[in-house]
Amino acid sequence: MSSLPEIIPIFPLPNVVLFPDVELPLHIFEPRYCQMVTDIAEDHRLIGMVLLKGDWEHDYYGHPDLFEIGCAGKITRLVQLPDGRFNLILNGLSEFRIERELRDRSYRQADVRWCPTDAEALGFDLAAMEKLRQLLFTYVGKPAQEAWHSLVEERGLRGAELINFLCFHLDLNPIEKQTLLEARDERVACLLDVLTFRIEERKLGPGGAKGGSDLVQ
Repeated sequence: MSSLPEIIPIFPLPNVVLFPDVELPLHIFEPRYCQMVTDIAEDHRLIGMVLLKGDWEHDYYGHPDLFEIGCAGKITRLVQLPDGRFNLILNGLSEFRIERELRDRSYRQADVRWCPTDAEALGFDLAAMEKLRQLLFTYVGKPAQEAWHSLVEERGLRGAELINFLCFHLDLNPIEKQTLLEARDERVACLLDVLTFRIEERKLGPGGAKGGSDLVQ
């Protein structure tokens, strides 16, 4: 990761947590972030995705608080629309920690420390694979069976690719996804814990009856 820049633009959102090796489509329409894309389009093309925290609504156009850990992605496809807006695809690259913010431009930038998760740490044995499969089938239902067939049996996703895909696409709330991102080397165990908790929560009654059914194939 030594070739990655120390300073990257930050794109904070209240409901998106990016993971490595996951594609995120974005529609960029705010002038400050259109300027951000313009500035990096001919350079490193990296954007640091971070989750907003706390009471961010009252200061969205200022500098609301952020979580320190985010995931940067690289623009792999970019289309500028006639009115200056952008459609792009961001491919998750690596986790980072914000060391300090820089506020000399219209958009937010940060001096970051790269802290990529070791892909080998996200591998798991057959027993863990089976436990994950059963938890997904219980939590999501029939769509999980179809998705598992597509992701694992047809596409051959395993290890880090599979875990990061599930962490991004599962119907979990943003704080749970942020917890999974920050778990880093413990992400597999953390995901199993989150799914187990969700299933147990559902058993408590109507308040926990809503299940996740938005697993994307």
